Amino acid sequence: MTWKWCAGTRAFVGLGSNLDEPARQIEAAIGRLQRIPGTRVGARSSLYRSAPFGPIAQPDYVNAVVMLRTRRTPRELLEQMQTIERELGRTAGERWGPRRIDLDLLVFGDETVEEDGLKVPHPGIAERNFVLLPLSELAPDLSIPGLGRLAGIPVNHTEPRIERIA
Repeated sequence: MTWKWCAGTRAFVGLGSNLDEPARQIEAAIGRLQRIPGTRVGARSSLYRSAPFGPIAQPDYVNAVVMLRTRRTPRELLEQMQTIERELGRTAGERWGPRRIDLDLLVFGDETVEEDGLKVPHPGIAERNFVLLPLSELAPDLSIPGLGRLAGIPVNHTEPRIERIA
């Protein structure tokens, strides 16, 4: 894929929802990511249905990953993503609890960022099939700072339960 249409850093964003028509929430978030100034969505994964992560009983999630190019800094992109979450009705809740929308900055070029409220690459990538499967669909040869090649990170395709739905 060529990126002539938008200079900038290649970044990957994870999306998840398990409330209020989750697939529709994912689509709405992707549309808003596309409207961030200096940012363009270049590709998106399939949608996946996955069992909830964590100890709280709740509905299944729908997850996806988008690849984008941005001229924003990691902090600026995160702030824009948090604005999108608020616009789509995300409210503060329990950790790993149900949510209308969740956006995570997974990878930002080859950068490693450790700031208050921002860690890139996202620290949970290697443990979450609902991130690994859609991410590997978009960029199987991706090298993740501190983790190595995505293709080298083991994926358990059955536990926790996950399936491609669209």
